[in-house]
Amino acid sequence: MLPVQFVAGFAPASGSLADPAGSGAIVAAVTWLLGTLLGTVATTIAIIAVAAVGLMMLAGRVNIRHGLTVIVGSFILLGASTIAAGIQASLAGGGEAPHLPPPSAAPPPAPPPPAAQPANPDPYAGAAVPQR
Repeated sequence: MLPVQFVAGFAPASGSLADPAGSGAIVAAVTWLLGTLLGTVATTIAIIAVAAVGLMMLAGRVNIRHGLTVIVGSFILLGASTIAAGIQASLAGGGEAPHLPPPSAAPPPAPPPPAAQPANPDPYAGAAVPQR
């Protein structure tokens, strides 16, 4: 039996089904769109949305529950990549804290010497009593 690449004179397909030929432009466009929507544009829109909802909550026009939904949604939208990276790291076992040796404790500094006591420690001694 002949290998698959020589059957009927067909050349082997380059790449895989996950990355078909000509998909480079599509991937670049999606990457640009993702960078735009999660970059400055999304941050600006989220700031305006949180400010508007906050003002409407202060005026009593929006329920607090709906306002918190907008705020939490903007945090999830802007932190999606960090959240996904954290989930992947925890599933891969990389989310564990590294085992570092405890830091060496430096001895505490010596206390300063006590201040010299005045001859008469009572500041009001004799102030109300006239001198004879």
